[in-house]
Amino acid sequence: MDLGTIAGISAGFVLILMSIITSGGSLSSYLNLPSFLMVLGGSFAALMVANPLSRVLGIMKYVNIGLHVPNYEEERIISRLVAFSEKARREGLLALEDDLEEVEDEFLRKGIQLVVDGTDPDIIKNILYNELNQIQERHVTGQDIFNQWGKLAPAFGMIGTLAGLIAMLANIEDKSSIGSGMALALITTMYGAIFANLVLIPYQHKLEDRDKAETLVKEIMIEGILSIQSGDNPRILEEKLISFLPPSRREAVKQEAVSE
Repeated sequence: MDLGTIAGISAGFVLILMSIITSGGSLSSYLNLPSFLMVLGGSFAALMVANPLSRVLGIMKYVNIGLHVPNYEEERIISRLVAFSEKARREGLLALEDDLEEVEDEFLRKGIQLVVDGTDPDIIKNILYNELNQIQERHVTGQDIFNQWGKLAPAFGMIGTLAGLIAMLANIEDKSSIGSGMALALITTMYGAIFANLVLIPYQHKLEDRDKAETLVKEIMIEGILSIQSGDNPRILEEKLISFLPPSRREAVKQEAVSE
């Protein structure tokens, strides 16, 4: 579970409420169900217009991705690729077939299988990068959902404000209601701004971060698979792969190799 996401959203709402209270405002003045429905319901309806229904109804899948921190164990993957390289140099590429059942990651297993089958290096590279591109396209779809919603929420906040102003001007003779009517009209804009900037846009960036993390792992796998196929020295392979990691994590790869 990504505590940063939950804590960030919770802290944002708490700080907003504290600001309202400490400024002498009344919380009841900021609670308005029609405004909430205008922003949340209206923007979600527009999202359904802009996207296939199945994609919008599957939005919880993307929410779940943002709420969970993936553990790709890059150090362990690099160590395994180096071990595959050592075995291939000792016993030949066909010997790697015995270890395929132990490979849990489907992407890595597919790449090693292509190597064992004697597939041309260029074909292996094209297949794996095409697979990676498709993964990234699926990621972009999720990011785009929240990007669109982040733009629609403030727009519907403004629509709600305009609706409130029209209703207020319709009763302009009652001057005592102008102040409260104006405040009520602006609440919808506030809801849209909070929803977009505290939840939707940050969530889009969270999904982008998840995409970068998975892309890095897949690129490590591709580089390792191609190096194994070309018969690179395992030490050279290890140096190539750990260069994908920040310096603070490179020593862990060597420790992983020792433990194995």
